[in-house]
Amino acid sequence: MNGYGRPGALAATELPPMRVSALADELRRRADEDRDLTRQAQAGPVPYFRRRLMECRRENAEVLRAIVHGHGWPTADVVGESASTAALMILLHGPDLDFQLTCRDLIAQAAADGRCPAVHHAYIADHCAVEEGRQQFYGTRVNPVTLRPYPIRQPHTLDERRRDVGLGPLAEQMRQLHRGG
Repeated sequence: MNGYGRPGALAATELPPMRVSALADELRRRADEDRDLTRQAQAGPVPYFRRRLMECRRENAEVLRAIVHGHGWPTADVVGESASTAALMILLHGPDLDFQLTCRDLIAQAAADGRCPAVHHAYIADHCAVEEGRQQFYGTRVNPVTLRPYPIRQPHTLDERRRDVGLGPLAEQMRQLHRGG
C-alpha cells in the first residue's frame, strides 16, 4: 500500500483504456503548462507570471495527489513514458515534501519492477535528499546560484551509479549546463 490506501502503482487493468489515455493527456498538458509558465516567469520580472506559475504548480500537485490516491503512481508501462515523466516533473515542482517522499518510494518500487525508468527514481531521490539537507546520490540537483551540484554522497562511485540509471557522466552534464544547453 502507498500510504494513500492504494497499491503502489497504477495497474492497467484498473482503468479502461480511454481513461488511461485521458489521464496521460492531462499529465502531459499540465507539465507543458508548467514549462510554458516557467519560461514566461524567467523571461522577465512580471509578477503575474510568477504568481500564475505558483498557482499552476499547486493545482498540478493537487491533481497528481488525487491520481496517486485513487490509482497509485502513474507508471510508464500504463500511461506511457512521456506521461510518467510529466507526472515526475509535476511532483518535482510540487510544494509538499511529504508527498514527494511517499511518491519517491512508489517510484523506487516501480523502477525496480521495470514499470518506469530508473532515472525517474534518481531525480526524485536526489530532490528529496537535497530538500532534507542530505547529500544526493546521483548528482542530478544543481545549485542555481553556484551552478555546481549540491553535495554528493560517495562521489568516487557517482558516475557508475549514474550509468546504472541511464545518466551520463556528471562532467558532461556540467559542460552542457555551462554551455547553456
